[in-house]
Amino acid sequence: MARQALHGVNLAGWLSLEQWVTPELFAGTGTLDEQGLMETLGDDLYRELINDHRNTFITQTDFKLIARRGFNAVRLVVPWYVLGDEGPDPGRNVGCIERVDAAFDWAEACNLKVLLVLGISPGVHGSEDLLSSSGRGRRTEILTVLSALAQRYAHDPALFGIEVANEPVAQHRKGFFGISEGVPLHVLRNYYRDAYEAVREAAGFNCYVVLPDGNVPGAWRSFMATRRYERVWLDCHLYHYDETVDATGPSGAATLVSRSRDALARAGKSGLPVMVGAWSAALPFADSLMTPEGRIALERVYCAEQIAAFDELPAWFFQTWKTSGHLSGWDSRVALASFERGMLG
Repeated sequence: MARQALHGVNLAGWLSLEQWVTPELFAGTGTLDEQGLMETLGDDLYRELINDHRNTFITQTDFKLIARRGFNAVRLVVPWYVLGDEGPDPGRNVGCIERVDAAFDWAEACNLKVLLVLGISPGVHGSEDLLSSSGRGRRTEILTVLSALAQRYAHDPALFGIEVANEPVAQHRKGFFGISEGVPLHVLRNYYRDAYEAVREAAGFNCYVVLPDGNVPGAWRSFMATRRYERVWLDCHLYHYDETVDATGPSGAATLVSRSRDALARAGKSGLPVMVGAWSAALPFADSLMTPEGRIALERVYCAEQIAAFDELPAWFFQTWKTSGHLSGWDSRVALASFERGMLG
């Protein structure tokens, strides 16, 4: 590539709460997601909590530290109700567009690029019909928000691209007769085409359009051929923490990295440039014989091998910049602490 590759971090759990990032916000509430928190606390307490969190969890100082650490980009997921009352049907949800504006200002000041992600995850937790054109689908509202974001940041020097969903799960065949849960591939493909047109109409060709692979990296062969669709990338999220592999030694880590290479090769048959929007140092659960120190050392080896595997990619983003509990496999400040700046930027 002529342009410098993007090596960045996700800002998970900032503008949309994530229980694993900030578990203290959910303590004692009996819920694990933001909607449940709203129902449990009531509107006033929820608004107070989320506004305080958004104002303090990620600040300009974090952007400066990200750049100083050697990263050159951030992947910023925003909720579908990001526009608040300016957007379609926000309901009780609290918008955060002013925080997104601030993020772009901070990124420009630190010479960081922003991959802006619309935080919808069709096919997850019963949301298979999220993109349907009738019934409970929110397709029209989602495209309206996507268009508004593209228009708002089209000429911002920090904008690199817009990703049209976060972590959708597409249906795939299981065995000879079974079909997995998730959103049907034809629905996802149709949404991607419409989302591409919405971004291009609002922002022209000032940014890249990024499409998540839906956990089926091999399903996109010849999709959105470059003779018609320009500046489109395919995004793979490569987590292996829940796989069945003996990860108590270097050979186990090597096996997991090999699986990542295989997924990237299958995604590459799409003909689109392939990036990794999220990866971590988290290994499958270790047995009782592995010491905490041994696990941390193995995670470092695992990280180094993954970075090497991603060497030819146009972009990768570690998951994530920070967690309140400094989770070793997920928090970049811990997982990548021993890596030299030159390996990251």
